[in-house]
Amino acid sequence: MPRAQKLLPVDRSLPEDQFPGMELTDEHLERLDIEERLIPGPEGEPEVRVLVYRPKNAEGDLPLLLHFHGGAFCFLHPETFGGMEANWAMNHHCVLVSVDYRLAPEHPFPAAPEDCYAALLWAAASADELGADLDRLVVTGGSAGGALTAAVTLMARDRGGPHIAYQAMMIPVIDDRLDTPSMGQAGPGTPGFNAAAAEGMWLHYLGEDYDREKTSPYAAPGRADDLSDLPPAFIQTNGLDTLRDEGIQYGLALLAEGIEVELYNCPGAYHGADPLDPRTAGVAFTVYNAALGAALNPDAPTSGF
Repeated sequence: MPRAQKLLPVDRSLPEDQFPGMELTDEHLERLDIEERLIPGPEGEPEVRVLVYRPKNAEGDLPLLLHFHGGAFCFLHPETFGGMEANWAMNHHCVLVSVDYRLAPEHPFPAAPEDCYAALLWAAASADELGADLDRLVVTGGSAGGALTAAVTLMARDRGGPHIAYQAMMIPVIDDRLDTPSMGQAGPGTPGFNAAAAEGMWLHYLGEDYDREKTSPYAAPGRADDLSDLPPAFIQTNGLDTLRDEGIQYGLALLAEGIEVELYNCPGAYHGADPLDPRTAGVAFTVYNAALGAALNPDAPTSGF
């Protein structure tokens, strides 16, 4: 059995359960138009499936939010986070595009960031059809989706792509080197996503024989040598998360380049497990929502609730 599979088993025969509280409600269905689309994928690759959320009967151009879901690059889909995405579209009064990118290990890097970048290109080209304001284009994601958020932002800068106004990352995957203090603190007894799972994730995503001396910053944004000319960022880390330090380090590196960064560390919270302190976890999500609201609606910031 490959080491990746021992550390982070991937079994497609098992059902993916809906996350508690992430279900679509009757209110969501009453207030939003939700449409599944197949859009052009990367050159020579399959189409990419997206879900598009838009408030019903909304007038004028709305801010545009692209969401890249989490799941260690190997698991989950947009529907897993449907209730959260619907809340954002409804309460931030925005167009939301959620990307069903290809998953590892069947589709290792660079499939996921290329799919997400293709979705960015499509959304920007379709702004008139979507009723979206490209001056308020925000990208966001949590965990592996945080890595994809940072990667797509780097790709847009490097490739002369659409202008991204803001990048928001929650408990992001950032670095494949696995050498931070928080990685060492998250041993086998750590609830949820721990250091062993992180190693397995990278082996699935990059491949067992991938040359780590050549890791692309589009895979691990912490590898980027140049963080200049990037949009402002929000980064939330969890105090007991194995990924804590790489997220903080990325925020500090952006700050060192003169990029505006809001950095919040939530004490008493793991990654993918119940927090020790629900109060601080609630505060963290409130701060994250407020950052999105300020970026999407700078003239009249929305809270997301």
